[in-house]
Amino acid sequence: MQDLLYFFMGDWTEDYRPRSLDEVVGNEKALIELSKWASSWSVGIPKKRAVILSGKPGTGKTSSALALANDFGWIPIELNTSDARNAVKIKNVATSGAINESFSDDGNFISSKKGGRKLIILDEADNLYENISSSKKETSDLSDKGGKKAIIETIKESSQPIILIVNDYYSLTKGTGEILKSLCKHIRFYEPYSSIVFNLLRKISLKEGINIDQNVLKTIADRSKGDIRSAVNDLQSICLDKALVDIKSLNALGYRDREKDIFNALRDVFKTKNIKAIRESLSHLDLDPKLVILWICENLPKEYIDTSDLANGYEALSKADIFLGRTARKQNYALWSYACDLMNGGVATSKTHNYPNDSYNFPTWLRQRKEFRTKIEVKDMILRKLSNISHCSKSKNKNFMLSYFTHMFRNNSFFAIKMKNKLNLSETEVKYLLSESHMHKLKEIMRSPEIIYEKPIQVDSTEEVEEEKSESMQQSLFDF
Repeated sequence: MQDLLYFFMGDWTEDYRPRSLDEVVGNEKALIELSKWASSWSVGIPKKRAVILSGKPGTGKTSSALALANDFGWIPIELNTSDARNAVKIKNVATSGAINESFSDDGNFISSKKGGRKLIILDEADNLYENISSSKKETSDLSDKGGKKAIIETIKESSQPIILIVNDYYSLTKGTGEILKSLCKHIRFYEPYSSIVFNLLRKISLKEGINIDQNVLKTIADRSKGDIRSAVNDLQSICLDKALVDIKSLNALGYRDREKDIFNALRDVFKTKNIKAIRESLSHLDLDPKLVILWICENLPKEYIDTSDLANGYEALSKADIFLGRTARKQNYALWSYACDLMNGGVATSKTHNYPNDSYNFPTWLRQRKEFRTKIEVKDMILRKLSNISHCSKSKNKNFMLSYFTHMFRNNSFFAIKMKNKLNLSETEVKYLLSESHMHKLKEIMRSPEIIYEKPIQVDSTEEVEEEKSESMQQSLFDF
């Protein structure tokens, strides 16, 4: 659906991506530091040849890097390291680009002595895997085969500016990446204030010619929690084919916002080991820990490919589940904090590698339970409607009437059409009565108008209605 939206409207996150550092919203201090570092290249190669931009997704790190290149007339060379995790690919793209001179878009040579430079942008640099120990298979897909080492060598040899973009600074600089702390300048990006995001959304809506309730903009800005990209995406999704957007339009974002929050929390758990950041992320979740553990349990085997990491992750989850059980039995909710630390921090610190997965699934158990609950609710509504015309209680209809009614509904189309109109059955209720084995009759039943002529109703001989008391009930159904 999101792809279809972009097809008709274009991607607003790209359309309104800042072209200059002056257009980047928030993080003024970080932008000043970044600009100073870039200016130092005008007098030669500086001591810090690379910059690490760290911060949560959507805070403007990549946009700032591209805007910087545009401001200084540098040619950006982007490499997403989550798609190129080995030394060969990094050296082919990043190292060669960092060492060699620049060419313009039209192919003309531009000497670095005359200000012509390339900006090497390594996005998602913290997703480089750590090398696996020799006890593991040498051919394992988990090995980065020197990817982090290649980045270090690239920075040391570079005659061109380099920007590393990460969500988790610790993940990049741990282990063999420790030397990056001395090689690179670290600039931290923080979540912009809600008022700053609000002003950006208002500016976009004005340019798009959309009359939108200011409370809608404020709500989107507050929900984004500093994630500019998600805020712009939310604004675009509710403005599709609309010239006027009121507060009711926010209903379409309610569930998706909550899901977006849990996805961000899962990324913090699976992609970082920063316990403080994970706690902060999960503190914003309006979600019961018993539901959070289901999300983590569902996605853990999809994320932790290494069996040792997976076993350690489940060990932490099992201990968290014990505390959740004690919380329920003893009604001691102080134990929740131990459960949360184990299921979040425990799972996060149990991994020894970083993994490329970035998509997460809704818990299967919750989905099945939701489907089961929906069926119960549909059945309950049908019983209520039957009670109104049979003059029997719901319990009697449930224990006796419903089975006969369902049998007739499935095996006699005339009866089904008549009952559909008499009881004003919805399509969902008709589907429940038909079941999968008779679903081919759905279109006929739903499209047929109310039948006003009389026709004898016969039930298939496969199952005869055997008791006279049931005949009187059936008769009451046919009496209009």
